[in-house]
Amino acid sequence: MNNFEFKNPTKIIFGKDTIAKLENEIPQNAKVLLLYGGGSIKKNGIYDQVKSALKNSNIIEFGGIPANPEYAVLMEALKIIKDEKITYLLAVGGGSVIDGTKFLSAAALFNGDTPWDILTQNIKTEKGMPFGTVLTLPATGSEMNSGAVITRAETQEKLAMGGPGLFPEFSILDPQVISSIPQRQLANGLTDAFTHVLEQYMTYPNGALLQDRFAESVLQTIIEVAPKVLKDPTDYKAAADFMWSCTMALNGLLQKGVPTDWAVHAMGHELTALFGIDHARTLAVIAPSHYKYNFEAKKEKLAQYGERVWNITEGSTDDKAYAAIERTVAFFHELGIDTKLSDYTKDYEGTAETISKRFTERGWLGLGEHQTLSPDKVEKIVKMAY
Repeated sequence: MNNFEFKNPTKIIFGKDTIAKLENEIPQNAKVLLLYGGGSIKKNGIYDQVKSALKNSNIIEFGGIPANPEYAVLMEALKIIKDEKITYLLAVGGGSVIDGTKFLSAAALFNGDTPWDILTQNIKTEKGMPFGTVLTLPATGSEMNSGAVITRAETQEKLAMGGPGLFPEFSILDPQVISSIPQRQLANGLTDAFTHVLEQYMTYPNGALLQDRFAESVLQTIIEVAPKVLKDPTDYKAAADFMWSCTMALNGLLQKGVPTDWAVHAMGHELTALFGIDHARTLAVIAPSHYKYNFEAKKEKLAQYGERVWNITEGSTDDKAYAAIERTVAFFHELGIDTKLSDYTKDYEGTAETISKRFTERGWLGLGEHQTLSPDKVEKIVKMAY
């Protein structure tokens, strides 16, 4: 196991009817900006619960943060933060709203020329404006980590940011919220969390037995509860396991002491930026091709995954590893997730070359756990995903 340091300061408040506990978490003298997305929280009762819990707080609202948090929209919110002298942020939503709030947390205290520099120059946020979250869509794990991804439509870019100052102070996780989430979004959440685990697990054996089993347990749990969640989102037991699995998939614990990949995400983000494809679905498009292209480097871990997670016991290491890839694709299909770029757009020709060129221009010359995935290899993987 590799050396590591681990600190996660986010307080998790988990369970039924926990949104009411909001009033105990936000300082009484705070001036709060309440951030949310397209307005579904006003239809499903979550908005009313939040407003009731904060009836004694000084709140200004900002809605309309889109599914891929858009820089131009967030800059409107930043102006409100400055003009109204906001001191605390509250994200009520899924990963996009929370990621957008993290950007605002950083941008509110940023002294540089333009907040976009935080993303293009990979500036780590050591201290941001304090914020909390009420999770409405399990998927990204953003409610318990310090990373975010922001989109800029005018340049067709989707870039990541983070830093120790961007952990939520608290996150409220009430599994009951998933009862009103559309099937498509539930499938996305399951796929997103599943792939988050794979990015931290599907590398090569390094002797970290407990870390492997942490990862495998999250994968097994997602596989077990997925059909239950999709069939009946009001099944509280399944909803609770689903929500906590999504949080555990990316709260930093799984990646400690082990090599990690994240090349699937780097490529997937470009597909979202170029075509507007749901983030989770881009991961399902890229992951199978990525594992096939890097088969020799990953086959031992793929075989282990096949044995432990999918109970594939027949054949050689190569046989098990390949069967594991095929079983993963089948799982995505069972969730209703297509796994080829051509399933989402007819304009896929030239995509691989565009992504390769972008990575070269950014200096992203060696992705993956071995940092050997050069832009020309990325081009081949994306073409395999057509």
